[in-house]
This record gives sequence, C-alpha cells and structure tokens, in this order.
Amino acid sequence: MELLDKIYDAGVVGAGGAGFPTHIKLNCKVEYFIINAVECEPLMHTDKYIMMHKGKEIIMAVEEIGKLVGAQHLVIAIKEKNTKEIKHLKAIIETLGSKITLFTIGDYYPAGDEQMMVYEITGKPIPEAGIPLDVGAVVSNVGSIVNVYDAMMDKPVIERFLTVAGDVKNPTMIKVPVGISVKACIEAAGGSTLKEYAIIIGGPMMGTIIDDHEAEAFHIKKMDGSLIVLPKDHFVVERKRKPIDKIINETKTACIQCRYCTDMCHRYLLGHQLRPHKIMRNIGMSDHDEAIMKEALLCCECGICEIYACPMGLSPRLVNVHVKKELYKKGIRPEKGSLDLDVRDMMDYRKIPSYRLISRLDLLQYYGQPIDEHKDLTTEEVTIYLKQHIGKPAIPTVAVGDLVSKGQMIGKVERNEMGANVHASIDGTVTGVTEKITIKSNGVVS
Repeated sequence: MELLDKIYDAGVVGAGGAGFPTHIKLNCKVEYFIINAVECEPLMHTDKYIMMHKGKEIIMAVEEIGKLVGAQHLVIAIKEKNTKEIKHLKAIIETLGSKITLFTIGDYYPAGDEQMMVYEITGKPIPEAGIPLDVGAVVSNVGSIVNVYDAMMDKPVIERFLTVAGDVKNPTMIKVPVGISVKACIEAAGGSTLKEYAIIIGGPMMGTIIDDHEAEAFHIKKMDGSLIVLPKDHFVVERKRKPIDKIINETKTACIQCRYCTDMCHRYLLGHQLRPHKIMRNIGMSDHDEAIMKEALLCCECGICEIYACPMGLSPRLVNVHVKKELYKKGIRPEKGSLDLDVRDMMDYRKIPSYRLISRLDLLQYYGQPIDEHKDLTTEEVTIYLKQHIGKPAIPTVAVGDLVSKGQMIGKVERNEMGANVHASIDGTVTGVTEKITIKSNGVVS
C-alpha cells in the first residue's frame, strides 16, 4: 500500500493543534520538508518528550515522507536551548546515515509559527493568506511524524501524549487513549492543588479554556498536546474570557494609537498588510473602512499584540477575531497576496523572549516544573469526536450496540475528502452515536 493511503487509513492529522488531514497535506512535491519540533508555547513539554523517546521513529518516518514529497531538504526545526534533544537526534541521524539536518531556533515566541519557521529556514516569506506550499515547503508537527511512522506499521491514531502541568500535585507526561476525559487526565497528575480551577487545553497563548466542572464532559482529541491547570481568577483565564462588548468598549475609550500592536506583530514584520492599530482605530472611531477591516483576516491570533505589546491592556487579537467573524458572515475571505514581500528590517529585534513572555503571563511559578516520566492511562469509557480535524466530520460506520475492537475504524471520510478517519481507542460496546461516538469497555479496562 502507498504511504499516503496508509496515512489516510490511519486518520493522521496535524498534531500541533490545527488538525489538518495529513494525507491531504503531503500530497505534493516540495523543495523543503520541515518538521516543527519547536513547541514555543510556555509550559508545554510534549514534543521534547516525543523526540527523546521516539527519535528513531521520527528520523525513519521523515526519510520516507521526504521520498514521497520529493524534498531536497529535510529539516527538523528545534529550539537551540533543547541541547539534550539535539544531541539525541544527532546521534540517531548519524547512526542511520540520514540526510536530515537540524535547524536551531532561538528561544522566542512565536518561533513555532509556521510562517516564521519557513522564513527562517528558507529565507522566503509566505504570501498573505498563503501556505508554505506557495514557497516550496511543507511543514508537519513532530507528533504528526510519529503518527505517520505508526501508520507505516499499519497502526491508526488512537493514542496521544499529553503534558499535564500548572496547579496539579504531580506535573506529569501521560499517554492516553483518544477520547479519554480531561478529568481523568487531571486525576492522573494527582488532581489539582486548587479547590476550584480552570483548564487550558493547549498553550496559554492560543489554547481553549474550560472550567473544572466541565472536565468530565470534554475529551482528548488527536491534536491536543497539553492541559494546564490555573486558578479561575488567573490573568490568562480572565483575559481569554473577557466579553466582546467589554473589549469593544475598552477599544473605543482607551486605545492611544501607539501602534505597538502593529510594530510587534510578526505577520506585519514578515511584510503582510496587517496593521492592528488601524483596525483598533476603525473600531474606536466607529468607522467601517472595509479595506482596513479586511486586514484582520490575516491575523493568526498568536496574542502578542494583547499580552506583550499593548501598554493599555487592550485586546487587538480578540478584536480581530470579532472582525473576522463578521466578515465571514458576509462571505468575505482573505485573498492570497504577492510573493514579493518587503520583510521589515526590525523583525530580528522584535522577537519575544520566552522568559519575558512567561513573566507577562504571570506563569513564572510554573516555569521549570519537573515533569514525571510518562504514565500510560487506561479508561473504561471514551468519547471520540467525529470531527477533530480541519474539514468535514467523519461519517459513523458503527451503531449503538455494536462491539468494537481497539484500532477499528468507527468513522470514515472518502479518500480525497478534506477530513480524517477515526478509530476506536479501546475495546468495548458503542453506547452513543451523535457528532461523537461513545464506547464503554465490557468490564475489562482496555
């Protein structure tokens, strides 16, 4: 079977958070195949753990994918501070005689952003509303690469490594079946040290927040990489939950047009026509210059503008999110720009040091938390979403009452569709089929 077919069968998607179907992404020919092992969001350790424990699998899979996409350059991007992981990968590359090279990146945010990474490695800025393919590159997260290796061995994506950190008794790395509850993952780290808490699924800059009482109803997806437990009144939590009407009112009354949000924006620095301060002015003056508002469509929502840049504590990112939603309602989408971009001279001097960002986020107390060696979690019940990826949901192939086995396909998309297959992560009986499939073990934990 061809590699792309194996990837499709296994339901591999982007493990870095976006969830782009990998069999679609890798159906191309490029000059550069880049593996994102940077993990630039604070308090996340999953990719580093994967590199140390799945290094050989990563190198072997990258070599095979390189042949598939015809890449002349196979590059693993990694933070230069991760010396242990760099040494480990170099040893494997030498032992296997691989042509893969390591590209080290400074400890800044957002070093793991796809567009910043492609520019640093290739010297080519990606056009507005473009993708790496526009400059002859394709990028995959290191977790996705491990899943591709498993697909080569005819193993579907049914497990996920997770960092559980923050206000938990034993910050831990866990390997869990896809569909396990967030609550079970928190309990695996000894539970929270707080009576009431919030949970960030993902990183503190771009992750999703839920409350402690919701943890049992939320379930781990293929692209989830970490759970961070924080007090409900923490700065990060309150910032993410600020109502849009309050954000708009603050914009109208407090924006001083200092333009720091623009000057620190890495999309702007890469030459894109994204100027958050002008969008804020439009909002503040109740102006609706559509040409200015359309610039919000280029925002990647990294959060630098609101967490690091704005001296007034405003939220240009959330304003951009609001504007994008309004434009989408009108059917307005971003238009791909020119390859001829003028990268701003100050870009190298406006990268955000990770330690300073962690300080701004008020997360220093969790910085450098020792992470226990990983635990393999089991569970008696999983709830597996039929849509845990970009594109259309998978169509269920099972019904309530069906017996399923671990690894069995339970949701399918057609081979050329933008979507991904999903599989049972435990043995058991199907007890629910809606937009998600619930499976309960038959008395024996899988």
